Amino acid sequence: MFRGLARIQQTFFDAHMIAHVMPTLLRVGLPNTILLAVLASLIGMVVGLAIATGLLARPAVVRLACRVYVDILRGLPHILTIYLIGQGLPIAGLSLFGTDTYAYAALSIGLIEGAYMAEIFRAGLQSVERGQIEAARTLGMTRWQTMRDIILPQGIRRVLPPLTGQFILVIKGTALVFLLGLTSSQREIFSIAQDSAINNANLSPLTAAGILYLALTVPMTYAVNAWERRLRGERQGGRADV
Repeated sequence: MFRGLARIQQTFFDAHMIAHVMPTLLRVGLPNTILLAVLASLIGMVVGLAIATGLLARPAVVRLACRVYVDILRGLPHILTIYLIGQGLPIAGLSLFGTDTYAYAALSIGLIEGAYMAEIFRAGLQSVERGQIEAARTLGMTRWQTMRDIILPQGIRRVLPPLTGQFILVIKGTALVFLLGLTSSQREIFSIAQDSAINNANLSPLTAAGILYLALTVPMTYAVNAWERRLRGERQGGRADV
């Protein structure tokens, strides 16, 4: 039994191995992971807001096209989509970013997240009270003016906590871009840990990566939950005052 515990400790929790890989994870992997997550989230928000607006558009063909996009990107395994976009576009001759693998990685994750964020934005836009929309139209505002001045500001504000929660998923999703073959200076947390684990025939570097992911995501998860509870309390308090 003690021998088995010792082997588990040596395989997953080798302190020397963790201490050896941690500086590289902090110096290279952590900044790249955060930057990649931010870029992908920005792409996802732009795409998601456009798709959400299309899902609520009047022309049926626009709604259908946006629904197809959402269903496909949410239905495919993320690793397949990342490979098809990150590797497939250059192979097909669509070298949008030349040989910059990092940009393809951000684009791949961003397009995936755009499908999920589209549904978040759609829910937020549809949560705006119908009476406000009708009042805006009564005042002579066009459909676009109503969307721009009434629906979008309120809808976006209401989905900020879910969007922040989605950012946590983006951080974890960056681990999948290892298959695109990032350069040494572009590697994110998982790529560095995986390379070290393979080179040393030990899984402790992956444990170190897990520690960093938890350090990033757990505090954000609690912060988002507290934010949502606070917003729910404010909305309930506002209704009670009325």
